Order: sequence, then structure tokens, then C-alpha cells
Amino acid sequence: MKINYRQITFAREYRGYSQSELASKISGLSQPNLSKYEKGFNSLSDELVLNIISFLEFPVTWLYENISNIPENAHYRKRATLSKKDKKAIEYGNRIVGYIVDQMSDSIDWPEFKHVPMDIQEGHTPKSIARYARKVLGLNNGVAVADIFTLLENKGIVVIEVNVHQKFDGVSFITDGGIPIIIINKNFNNDRKRRTLAHEYGHILMHCYFPIPEYRTEKIREEEVEVFTSEFLMPEDYIRGMVSKLKLGDLVELKRYWLTSMSSIVRRAKDLGYFGKDRYTYFNIELSRGGRSDDSVEVYIDEPNLFKEAYKLHKEDLGYSDEDIANAFNIPNDVVVNYLNPPSLRLIHSLKKH
Repeated sequence: MKINYRQITFAREYRGYSQSELASKISGLSQPNLSKYEKGFNSLSDELVLNIISFLEFPVTWLYENISNIPENAHYRKRATLSKKDKKAIEYGNRIVGYIVDQMSDSIDWPEFKHVPMDIQEGHTPKSIARYARKVLGLNNGVAVADIFTLLENKGIVVIEVNVHQKFDGVSFITDGGIPIIIINKNFNNDRKRRTLAHEYGHILMHCYFPIPEYRTEKIREEEVEVFTSEFLMPEDYIRGMVSKLKLGDLVELKRYWLTSMSSIVRRAKDLGYFGKDRYTYFNIELSRGGRSDDSVEVYIDEPNLFKEAYKLHKEDLGYSDEDIANAFNIPNDVVVNYLNPPSLRLIHSLKKH
């Protein structure tokens, strides 16, 4: 079987090495030769390739995989301040999660994707698609999207929380095996998680299953998703009566009702035309003052379950150890630990009651 040179790039980026950094670590390897090899223009000796993959702590069998899983709509917070190296490491981490989901498909049946994606090119609008999505999920009238992880997973979307850089919010894509997945940062508060999930859900319904014309740039697609997200989480027909005369003192109660951030509620009211720029600025200034931030009011959210259950099935029903999973999927042991079995806190001693 022929080695897939792209897997060297994958392993290198996942480990966070530039070409020059990696070349400096491997005797006999130059950055120009590595660059040519990763582009498919040059061959390296078998010994060099084995030395590279060994240094990167990936199994040799990894070299024979063929993984695409290209997440084109990754959502980063303050994207410009995130280094290229960090972005690449996050991207390839997301791709390897998609690969793991596909590998698990050999042993389990993921729930069927029970949606009909809707193409904006056929006349649908982000707002109408959001209303369709709420109907499909059984969210009648003005019900808040409380158990959003469960709702999405029950309709066949695999949702995974990962412990990554604070400037990454989430990403959605269709795996090489055809499974829709959403990956989000587990380190955020619940209202931000909920909005990120809704945002990525919008990408799946509107952008992941259709060719996108060039004129619908990334900026336009993000605007489409923002309209979808606001309507999905806070439908106009039901929130407008609550925000038509919005006061600062209303925001905590509204956050607890809609389970969304106070800042997003303010933005929703502005977008619906209930006040202008000056009033919007006033609200944001007040929310930035001490004690009024969104972090001061936590709201409920459920947890994802499918990915955890798939891992549990491999361990308990199929009798796999973590090392067995790594060998079966042709991935490093630390990847299994990082994404499937991350370390958790343990109780050292209990606090004494006074």
C-alpha cells in the first residue's frame, strides 16, 4: 500500500510544528525537501519518513490513511489574534475528531440525520429555515431551546465538546463518512455554548450540503447564520412583545427565560427595530459595568451524549482498551486520551463542616 504524503502534513500540523521546526529535529531532513514532499513533488527515503512519523509520535499505519474532513466554516472569536500555528493545530484536531467518528461507524450505528437541508438558492431565507428547524425539533410557540445538545443529537448530529484554545468557538462539517458533526469549545459559559451550537446548526442546514456560489462570500454566509441563530433561539413572533420597551432591569429575567446572553437579547431588540445605535450603545456600556456581565448569571444547558456513549460501547460492550482503540483507528494513544477519555478531577479530601 502506498504512503499518503498528506498524512505527514496532518501529523505535523496536529503537533504544532512548522516545516522548518520539524526539519531541525530530524537528522538528514531539510525544510525544502520536506516542503516538496508534502506537496507530492519529491520523495524522501523510507528511513526519513519513519523517523518523522516516530518523532511526531504517530503510528506508521497512520501514513496509509486518507482523511479529508475539511471544516471550512470554523468559527473563531477574535480570529485575528489567534496565531496561525494555533489555528492549524485546532483545525487538524477537529479533523481528527471527525475521523474518529467515522472509525466508530464500523462498530456502531449513529442516529440517522433526520433533517431536510434547505438551500437559500432555492428561495428559502435564514429566517424561514430557522422556523423550519424549530418545528422539526418540536419547539412550539415561544419555547426556549433548553436541551439543545439532546435535540440536535436526537436528529442525527453528533456533538462533541473539546478542551481547546479560548479563541475557538466551534465548527461544523460533514465527515468523510457522511456524518454531520458539531465540535464546540467546552470552556465557555452555557449561553455562549448554546449560541455556538445554534450557529453551527445553521451552517449544517444552509451551507454543508450545497455548493455555495462565489458571490455568497464567507462574510455573507456568516450574516445568514446570524439571522438563523437569532430567529432559532429567540423567534421574532414571541420575543418582540418582551423587548419592544426593553429596560436594563428586564435583561436578567429575559436571559433566564430565553437562556441566551443579555447582550444577544439587546442586539435582537435592536435588529428588530425597537431602538437605534445610541440606545444600543447605552445598553452595552451598562452591561460592561461590574456585576452586570453575562458571566454573573448562569443558565441551564444539557450535555452531549452520543460521542461519550460510543466510547463507552467500545470499552464496555466490545472490550476495547484505550490502546486497542488507538491501534484499531491508527492514531496515537494521546489522541484517544485527549478526545475520548480526558482526565477528570478527583476528590482529594472533603471540606470539614463547621
